[in-house]
Amino acid sequence: MALLLHSTPERREIWSRVFAEESEPFFATEGDVTDPALVTHLACWMPPKDLTRYPNLSVVIGVGAGTDHLPPLPEGVALSRTVAPGIEGMVRDWVVLAVLALHRDLPLYLDQAARGEWTVHKTLLARSRRVGIMGMGRIGTLVAQTLGALGFGVLGWSRSARPVNGVRTFGSDDLDAFLSQSDILVGLLPLTDDTRGLLNDRLFAQLPQGARLVQAGRGPQLDMDALRRALDSGQLAAAMLDVTDPEPLPGDHWAWADPRVIVTPHIASLTDAEEGAHHALAVIRAGREGAPLPGLVDRERGY
Repeated sequence: MALLLHSTPERREIWSRVFAEESEPFFATEGDVTDPALVTHLACWMPPKDLTRYPNLSVVIGVGAGTDHLPPLPEGVALSRTVAPGIEGMVRDWVVLAVLALHRDLPLYLDQAARGEWTVHKTLLARSRRVGIMGMGRIGTLVAQTLGALGFGVLGWSRSARPVNGVRTFGSDDLDAFLSQSDILVGLLPLTDDTRGLLNDRLFAQLPQGARLVQAGRGPQLDMDALRRALDSGQLAAAMLDVTDPEPLPGDHWAWADPRVIVTPHIASLTDAEEGAHHALAVIRAGREGAPLPGLVDRERGY
């Protein structure tokens, strides 16, 4: 039983050290594999093209929080997404940054600053602004708790309407009611057939006039043309995006130059290499002990 890492030199250096310290078999590159039958676990962002080379492969470990970019895996191979405290904290930090930026009209003031214009606009108190979070998993819950502590009214939406202390939660049948009360909408959903293209004209129309959008879920969930129409009509006042469709966003795309939009290049979370290595070790050891695999992805649900 050994893990093969298919990744960057920087990650290879750290994972090699961690696996050596833990006395776990490890191949840093495909070129290091002495016997393909020894490889039972593969950690990667994108796998090698030919996985049939590894007849005993049992688990692929995605080195990031998302796995929707991965191609179909061979029959019987499980998929684990990296679960690490650093990922959750980094996404929380980015979302809170974005919510505060839009709450305090940062896109507007940056546009004024570029023109050397000194104009003061009305400022709302945090308690007057309602933040609706779509996706109430571990990260969504952490975001909700942090924003609640800052004084915002916080709403949460998930298919199951899972209760969260201090948060008004809504389920599948209450989406319109949730949207109608979300002055700042935060997207944190995984990419599934149901969420692909969800952020569209119809959804934006359900938000309060002049709402703001924070998107940190997955790029294909957002209809970029619908976003532009909502901004032009005044239905949306501003947006901050960490994920786009396509990615990378072309340099001549309208969103880069639009003063109502702030784009960051999918950097809300960057997996800490040491935390990622320890997650992989936990997956290997759970399988050895017959325990549930950390971060196991339900392939039918997509997350």
